[in-house]
Amino acid sequence: MKVRYGDACLSLQQVYEWTRKFLNGINSVTDSPRPGQAHRVVTPEAIAAVEAIVKENRSVTVNEMEQNGDYLEK
Repeated sequence: MKVRYGDACLSLQQVYEWTRKFLNGINSVTDSPRPGQAHRVVTPEAIAAVEAIVKENRSVTVNEMEQNGDYLEK
């Protein structure tokens, strides 16, 4: 299969893992969210907002921006 499909071919370990999951009733091959996992969305608008805040006050800290939510779209 490696010769035919190259890097697109699943490893044998991955096939075994997916088989085990499907037999246990899990129907999705995507990663499930884990507790404590960061949820971040980086958009050009968010980057521009943070740059504007920093240009306005170069001594602002990340914690201050997080507490105020200044960088978030409203």
